[in-house]
Amino acid sequence: MVQLTALTQEVLSAILKTIDEGIHVVDTEGKTIFYNEVAARLDGMNVKEVQGKDLLDVFPSLTENSSTLLRVIKTGKSIYNQTQVYVNIHGARIDTINTTLPIFVDKQIIGAVEIAKDYTRLKQLSESLLDLQKNVIKNNKKKTAKNIKYTLDDLKTVNPIFQSLKDEAKKLAKSNSPILVYGESGTGKELFVQGVHHESLRGDGPFIAQNCAAIPETLLESILFGTAKGSYTGAVERKGLFELADGGTLFLDELHTMPIELQAKLLRVLEDGMVRRVGSSQNISVDVRIIAAMNVHPNTALQNQKLRSDLYYRLNVFTFSLLPLRERKEDIQLLTQYFIAFFNKSLQKKINGVEQKVKGLFMDHPWPGNVRELKHTIEYMMNVCDDEILQVKDLPIMMKQLAAGNENSDNNLSLRKNLEELEKKLIHTALDLSAGNVKQAAELLDIPRQTLQYKIKKLRE
Repeated sequence: MVQLTALTQEVLSAILKTIDEGIHVVDTEGKTIFYNEVAARLDGMNVKEVQGKDLLDVFPSLTENSSTLLRVIKTGKSIYNQTQVYVNIHGARIDTINTTLPIFVDKQIIGAVEIAKDYTRLKQLSESLLDLQKNVIKNNKKKTAKNIKYTLDDLKTVNPIFQSLKDEAKKLAKSNSPILVYGESGTGKELFVQGVHHESLRGDGPFIAQNCAAIPETLLESILFGTAKGSYTGAVERKGLFELADGGTLFLDELHTMPIELQAKLLRVLEDGMVRRVGSSQNISVDVRIIAAMNVHPNTALQNQKLRSDLYYRLNVFTFSLLPLRERKEDIQLLTQYFIAFFNKSLQKKINGVEQKVKGLFMDHPWPGNVRELKHTIEYMMNVCDDEILQVKDLPIMMKQLAAGNENSDNNLSLRKNLEELEKKLIHTALDLSAGNVKQAAELLDIPRQTLQYKIKKLRE
C-alpha cells in the first residue's frame, strides 16, 4: 500500500473537500478511505457514518454487482456517467450520476474513486424544460403556425440543385413519413425542417426541436418520453416531447449523438407510434412526424457505430442533403445582398453593397461555416462600416489574414491544383446526392464505379 506523509494527506484532503461534487474513495476491500461533505449531502448521510465503514454496510441495497465502486475494483475498468439508484441505512432512496475510476499505483489497483452528481436535481431541471415547452405550446394554441419562424421561401437560392431540393421538399412535406436531413453546420437544417413543417398537413400543429447533443445522455430519455410518478425521487406524471408534439412534428437534431440504446426506443416509436414514460408500464399512442438531422454523413455515422442501421433505414424514407455554401457559390452574392438589407433594417444603416475586391474574396473563400458564417461576417462588417459600401478594411481579422495570404500566393492559377479541387468537389457532390451510394454516384459522374472507388480511396489517403 502506498504510504503518504501526514502533510501530503492533509493537503490532498483539503483539495478534495473544496470540490463541489461528491467524492467517494474506497480501498480494494470496499472500505471508505475518503468521503467529502458534498457526497454525504447527496447520500443523505453524514461523513462519520461512512468514513472507515464497509460500503455495503452503509448502503445495504447495493451488491458487488450493482455498486459502481466495487465493479470498478473488480474489473479495473472505468465507468462514465452511469445512473445509480440505491438506499442508505436510513431507508432514503438516492439517485446519482456517477463517474467511477480505478486507482492504480505501479500497475496495481489500490482502490477506486467515484465522482457523483445529484441526478434528482438534473431531473428537476429537465422537468422545468418540459414545463416551459408545454407552456409555449399552450400559449400558442390560437396561432396558425406554432413555434416556427421560417418557411422554405426563406431559403434563398438561385442554385438549380438547391432549388429542385426545395421543390421536392414542398411536395414531400404533405406525407407523414419520417425525414432525414444531412448537412454541414451552418447550412440551414433547422430552417429547412421548419419549412417542411410549415408546408405539411401538420402546419397548424406543434413544432418541437430538440438538439440531442445539448442534453446529458442520462436525461434525454425522460425529456423525450416523459416520466411516471415514482420513477425516481420526487418524480411526477409528466409528458415528454413526443406527447407534447402530438399532432405535429418533432425535430431531433444531431441524431448521431443520441445513445445507441435510446435509438432502439426511438425506432419502436417510429414502428408502432407508441411511447412509454420512464418508470411506467403503460403505452401511450402519439401521432408525431419525426424529422432527424445530422451534421455528419450518414455513412460515416454508420461506420463509426454512432447510428443504428435499422433506425437509419427506417428514417431514410425521404433524405435531403443540403449543399454547403462552397458548392452553391452563385448564391453568395444573393445572400450577401439579402443580409445587407436585413442588417440595414435592424442596425438602421444605409449600406448599398460591397466593393468588387470583397466580392472576389467572398467567391474565393471556402466558407467552412457555410451560410451562418457569411451572415455573421456581414453582420460584423455592417457594424464597423462607416461608408456606403462594405470594403476590405471592414472584414473580420481572420478573413483579412486569409485575403493577405491569397495575395501572396503564386499558385492561384495552378491548373493542376484547380482541376484537383474541381474533381474533389464533384465527387463530394455526387456522393451527397446519392446518399453515399458509390454506384449511383459513379453514374452521376459518368465514370466507372471502380474508377470512383479508386479516387475516393486516394482522397482519404
